[in-house]
Amino acid sequence: MRVTHVVPAVFGSVGALGGAERYAYELARAMSRRTPTRLVSFGDSAGRWSDGDLHVRVLPRTHYIRGNRFNPISAALVGEILRSDVVHCHQKNILASSLSAMLARAAHRTIVVTDHGGGGFDFSWYMSTNALFHRHLHVSEFSRLSAGQSTEPSSSVLLAGVDTTTFAVPETRMRGSRVLFAGRLLAHKGVHDLIEALPAGLGLDIVGPESDPTYAHALRGLAEGRDVAFLGVVRDLELVAHYQRALCVVLPSTYRNRFGADTTVPELLGQTLLEGMSCGTPAIATDVGGMPETVVEGKTGFIIPPGDPSALRDRLELLAGSPSLVEDLGSRAAEHIRIGFTWDRVVERCFAGYAGR
Repeated sequence: MRVTHVVPAVFGSVGALGGAERYAYELARAMSRRTPTRLVSFGDSAGRWSDGDLHVRVLPRTHYIRGNRFNPISAALVGEILRSDVVHCHQKNILASSLSAMLARAAHRTIVVTDHGGGGFDFSWYMSTNALFHRHLHVSEFSRLSAGQSTEPSSSVLLAGVDTTTFAVPETRMRGSRVLFAGRLLAHKGVHDLIEALPAGLGLDIVGPESDPTYAHALRGLAEGRDVAFLGVVRDLELVAHYQRALCVVLPSTYRNRFGADTTVPELLGQTLLEGMSCGTPAIATDVGGMPETVVEGKTGFIIPPGDPSALRDRLELLAGSPSLVEDLGSRAAEHIRIGFTWDRVVERCFAGYAGR
């Protein structure tokens, strides 16, 4: 079975560093150990390389629909579809996915899609494109529900995985008194609540791109006089070290907040929570989106109400005052990931989806 994953931008410095791009890349890499797998993406210049058994191609002559770099198309995509048995698109509401689906259908290939919450100008602006795909493979039950497909037999849930070899529990722990946020700096991520909640004596490391410069500027103002470090984008090995040293990893996303963010789909799952827990670090997440599907309240971390700095401060103070609780939650968190959130498990769910099960 020849599988081709199609993603708007390849993960890494030559493409993008978002969760959707990492998801597609890691899934394809894990799948390549089981069946011939290609990852096809788009860019300003053509490229080809191999990562173990995975073959990656960045298509040439890319056109960006209405200037949106996450809504690309290239004529070279046709050949990639025709050489595949299964085409797995990542992002539903973009032109490349809709055209891939129509071509795959005409050529009697299996076409499936995983939506990661992005989109651009597409046929789906005017009509539903759901029926173009044989299967809709969601990253969470929340994603499935948001798409209105919770009872659809053509939809199922993959969840997400973690490379547990890279994001691993350290042999020797040097845990500090710093809290970690990892993700894009956007208003709906709720980082302002985390800064306000930070108790005296704890530091905060903020890792990730400043996707909204206005919001990032506001955060810096809010952080004045507090022990807050804005570290920007870091390499995986450095990110792993931050996860391993952190008191906890926090993702305080909201549906609506005072900075003007208003979204019904703030977090489809919460990949950074999985990565932190895989490193043996407790997680704190808000009761938002798909995050309650990853964190087990009181066992691998805590679930708190969104937009509530007081509740977040209480949990941070609890962890800061109880090293044994931190280690217990962290140990359970790492086991939780090993049992349910490896890429090999996601690959198995994909194969079942490709077969229509």
